[in-house]
Amino acid sequence: MKFSKYFIPTLINSPSEAEIISHKLMLRAGMIKQSSAGIYSWLPIGLKVLKKIEQIVREEQNNAGAIEILMPTIQSADIWIKSGRYKEYGKEMLRIQDRSGREMLYGPTNEELVTEIFQAHINSYKDLPKNLYHIQWKFRDEIRPRFGVMRGREFLMKDNYSFDINKENAVISYNNMFKAYVKSFLRMDLTPISLRADSGQIGGDLSHEFQILAKTGESTLYFDKELESIDPQNIDPKKLQNYYAVVDEMFDKKNCPISEEKLKISKGIEVGHIFYFGTKYSKPLNAFVQNQNGEKVEVHMGSYGIGISRLVGAIIEAHHDEKGIIWPESVAPFKLSLINLMPENDECIKICNSLYNSLKSNDEILYDDRIVSIGKKLSDNELIGIPHQIIIGKNTLKDKLYEIKNRKTNKIIKLSLEETMNYVGKIF
Repeated sequence: MKFSKYFIPTLINSPSEAEIISHKLMLRAGMIKQSSAGIYSWLPIGLKVLKKIEQIVREEQNNAGAIEILMPTIQSADIWIKSGRYKEYGKEMLRIQDRSGREMLYGPTNEELVTEIFQAHINSYKDLPKNLYHIQWKFRDEIRPRFGVMRGREFLMKDNYSFDINKENAVISYNNMFKAYVKSFLRMDLTPISLRADSGQIGGDLSHEFQILAKTGESTLYFDKELESIDPQNIDPKKLQNYYAVVDEMFDKKNCPISEEKLKISKGIEVGHIFYFGTKYSKPLNAFVQNQNGEKVEVHMGSYGIGISRLVGAIIEAHHDEKGIIWPESVAPFKLSLINLMPENDECIKICNSLYNSLKSNDEILYDDRIVSIGKKLSDNELIGIPHQIIIGKNTLKDKLYEIKNRKTNKIIKLSLEETMNYVGKIF
């Protein structure tokens, strides 16, 4: 993709409404534009990152045996009234009426709707376990939306729901999702910390929230430092759940069960939450199956959420410097930027075009062919945070060497054309 033909409306300064790093950088990098309080339009590179995060989450859900569906954003109030949550949910739920006067709502979550789907189609233990997920926009009318996509009113979420014959099997499904969550976050170059959590409005007696480490995080975490080095090839949910990890208000130095040498203190950002809530929804919504003895029993359920749009901001909070964003390769809008520092020089154009044409079939390259100042080019590319840069300028013309910059380390190496192509081959 040529920068001159693309749409990346970068800004020099941070808009006054932006309070935290991720919000400032997303606005400056041209990733989002505010539509109204807590609601954003996703611009091209913001959308590319969002889709890459979504795909990682989708792949790990599929690998864990979950089945993708798609439920609507607008739900009938009737099923929420049946479950008892319609009145208790509070003003965060946007309640509306259709033209016939029927009570409707913009879904903040989907426990009721997915239970209704299950109840209509599954009635035997032989069809269990089942785990249904979707990736859909949600709306919660936050009293004070702030911090950009980190606490917006409209947000993209992956939520899934497990159905099992009893609690023992439901806990197996729960731990299966726990593992899938850890794998998802590790693939995004994040350090996930799982904490025992309150179930809140979802309900149930077993719940964990997932926080990722970030120096600019909103919570202070106290945890066993071994949680910082999880082996992605050997994830044991039960073992991870037994490590000590609490948020600041739960920390008591006198009662901390681990030594000071093992205790780590860091900032964190919540990005996911999982729940087991038994028959809280299956019972009032008549989600029964016939067991091996021919008896009708309520299914045991769990629900699992990941804030996909929130993760975009969280990754930036975890990966940035004073120049801008530093994207992990797995979620970067592009993996490589080709920067022409002399876009009006025929020889420089020839070199860049040759390199770009050999790579343009791969949509992971951004060719900065704009006729703007060198300073603008370099600062924009630093801001956008693409992991690898190939810089073509007078030094290339003079020495026949290509400058390769790693955005994470900020180190520059000089390579021949053949070496450069080998380097690029390893990226892709």
